[in-house]
Amino acid sequence: MPDVPAAIRRSALVGLLLMAAGCGWLRPAPTPILPAEELYKLGEQALDKRQYNEAREHFKKIVERHPNSSYASRGRFLIGEAFYRESEFDKAIKEFETFMSFYPRDRIADLVQYRLAMAYYDQIKPIEQDQTLAKKALEHFKKLVQDYPESRYATEALAKIDICRGRLAQKEVWVANFYFNQGNPSAARQRLEQVLKEYPRTLVIPEALWLLAEVYLREGKTAEARELLVRLESEFAYTEFGRRAVQRLRAQR
Repeated sequence: MPDVPAAIRRSALVGLLLMAAGCGWLRPAPTPILPAEELYKLGEQALDKRQYNEAREHFKKIVERHPNSSYASRGRFLIGEAFYRESEFDKAIKEFETFMSFYPRDRIADLVQYRLAMAYYDQIKPIEQDQTLAKKALEHFKKLVQDYPESRYATEALAKIDICRGRLAQKEVWVANFYFNQGNPSAARQRLEQVLKEYPRTLVIPEALWLLAEVYLREGKTAEARELLVRLESEFAYTEFGRRAVQRLRAQR
């Protein structure tokens, strides 16, 4: 007859081994770390489907788990791009700025600089509101042209620079008009003279010249006012303010 305690010990040992095996079977397998290339493909697919949160998760894993991969810089950009496409501009700007601080000479750095500028440009407010975003956009478009003059985005940046400058000039004229109508021609004059000096090739120049002529007339500077009207007649006769100048000069003759 077998020794009872020994049999019990053997049974207990077998039970423990079975329990250990069972626990191992029940424990979930560790999540594999996917290669950077595969994560990038998954992120692109999610981005194309407008599944922006999912796309960002894939790109973040590239940045965090494969920081030395050739996909790391583009993954960083596409985190910001996903935010940009959702109009989450502040978050997009943060990601683009992080990219530029880490990869200023990356092969897509000009694209990221362009997107950074556009993230400000797409938020520009109406003329009646603050134009800080237009100034920021202007700064970043200028940086693109300066740092990446051969970029495919440089031509578009130059066009956007003109638009931003026009918007800032228009804002100054709007403020000058407000001051003039409030009986403060001196403040209006300062704004208008600044426009003529800093934004000489913007579309708002005819209006600025006309309003400045009005300011000069109110201040009793008839010679200076006439000089501006003559300029409007000779250079901008095709505009509404040029036509006004022509009529004013005819009335004075």
